[in-house]
Amino acid sequence: MPTREKSGGGALVRAGQQALAVRSAALVARGLCDLTRDSNWVVKKIFTGYSSAIAISGLGHVCFVSRQFQRGGQHRTGDLGQRVVLYDVEMSTPMIALSVPDEVPVGEQDLAGAFAWSPSTRFLAAAWGGWRPALHSFDLHGKIFLGTFGEFGIVPRYLAWSGSEKYFVEACSGGKQASLRLWRVRDDGMSSSGPLAGQPTSELSVPGWLERQTYEAEFGEQGAFGGYGRCVFSPNEKTLASVIEIHGDWADDSIALLAVPTLKKQNAYQAQGHITDLVWSHDGRKIIYCAAGQAYCLTVETMDCEPLPFGAELCVCHTHLPLCICYSSWLKNSAKGRLFLVDLNRMEVLDEYAAEGVVNLRWSSDGSKAYAATQNGMAYIYEPTLL
Repeated sequence: MPTREKSGGGALVRAGQQALAVRSAALVARGLCDLTRDSNWVVKKIFTGYSSAIAISGLGHVCFVSRQFQRGGQHRTGDLGQRVVLYDVEMSTPMIALSVPDEVPVGEQDLAGAFAWSPSTRFLAAAWGGWRPALHSFDLHGKIFLGTFGEFGIVPRYLAWSGSEKYFVEACSGGKQASLRLWRVRDDGMSSSGPLAGQPTSELSVPGWLERQTYEAEFGEQGAFGGYGRCVFSPNEKTLASVIEIHGDWADDSIALLAVPTLKKQNAYQAQGHITDLVWSHDGRKIIYCAAGQAYCLTVETMDCEPLPFGAELCVCHTHLPLCICYSSWLKNSAKGRLFLVDLNRMEVLDEYAAEGVVNLRWSSDGSKAYAATQNGMAYIYEPTLL
């Protein structure tokens, strides 16, 4: 029987080496839709109970209010009841409980708070209803309390540093008592009270250019100015984007673009619904914001806005790549929400994971991973091979 020569088409051919990033991108984009499988997300339990005030640093350190502080493996409720504590998510270990002068026992009541890590993670600015009504600053490299500044009547809603730690801002609600205060951060290293002290460089109360959305007496405060919400500095630190909150379930918040450091109005945009988060794109040309469960993209130069093809309540953009980590509390055909990574150029979801109750998102300082924390003590670390 004559033999047939085998076709060379079935032979193994050695392929050229692909770059690791290309191979990783192909794996990530391969349709990672099964939320129950092992993935790029690592989940850890960092505390028990509940804390609505949470802030994550670029090193994965979490600041929150704890009703049970752990030190050296020993759990204790402590003689102060509640404490503001730090936890290292990467190492899965408690760090320290922050101590301030004249701290008094706090019971089980849920007190308002706001925390902000400096980009270098050295300094922490904090406000909490269990402390005296002023901003507190800490040097976490030296593990010392630096002092207080910026006394307030209402605990701030939000605190934020600029990217190079040149500026710091505090946003407060409270209607006619609301305020937005900006400090120029000291860099001379000469003050024992640290880089934040003294009176604010600029301050904004009720914006004179803001029009009330309704004037009917039966609506009371509905449609009136409620205060300042989330705020974030542009990458070049020349503009501050701040949420202008409006009273009422059906009211529409606005985004104010303010000059830094004067806080003079540059522009404003009225959104649809209440804004839950906003962030600048890595190039400073756009603002990604979330309102009424939907994500939007606002082009700063033209103030044109368009809805994005996904819903979200929280978002944080990568520092130098067109990537954004988002959180949505609602997932189709599921009782849970999801964390997900979006390619902002292609508007494509690259990776996702089921999650509930997320209140804070953060990229790591080097941009190699991302962190998320929930109000019930769960932490998520996104560690892709792509970045």
